[in-house]
Amino acid sequence: MDRAPSLPETLEYLEALIEERRLKRSDLLDLKGLAARTALPEQTIRNLLEGGNPPADTVNERVRARIKALSDAHLERTGRRMSDLAGSISRQLGVSAFWARQVCAGDKMPSVELLHGLVDYFHVDGGEAFFTAPAPEALNRALLSIAAAYQPLPEKTAAASDPLAAVQDQFDDVRGIALRQARALPPERWKVLNATLEALLELDESEGDQ
Repeated sequence: MDRAPSLPETLEYLEALIEERRLKRSDLLDLKGLAARTALPEQTIRNLLEGGNPPADTVNERVRARIKALSDAHLERTGRRMSDLAGSISRQLGVSAFWARQVCAGDKMPSVELLHGLVDYFHVDGGEAFFTAPAPEALNRALLSIAAAYQPLPEKTAAASDPLAAVQDQFDDVRGIALRQARALPPERWKVLNATLEALLELDESEGDQ
């Protein structure tokens, strides 16, 4: 199984994407947006984007901090009080309101069962790893999700009125781009290109047999 790109590799790809597609850097690397996605402090995200290291922490410290960040954001967004949030979590997850309030305030470490319930309650991606992953990994996961949303779409062709012809033209465009840019690809992206080309060749062979 191919390994996931590292944070520096993901940032390099996003910078190239910004330049190639003339995007606003803030659209992809917005500090407030990334903080909301990751429950990380903006300063930590800024340091990571600039190639720095996050503050040293333990798993317990990052879990408590991220739950508090999610809770604070929820209260600010909804206008609810902490007692309302704690009561809601208490009813939904079967813990005391007092304990839920302490967890949401970042004062207490939740049990594994409660942490699993908070994943669903706050609708976070990545399961419990959202709370436990080191900051670079958490940011990288969010950036990979953003990169996937900005994948280039095939250009419209003159044959758009013919669906089959349009699809074939899109494949031809991909082949041309791949061949022109092949020499500039780093090794880790060769695997993606190779898999794409193999899929295209298999498509051609299956069409030829029909």
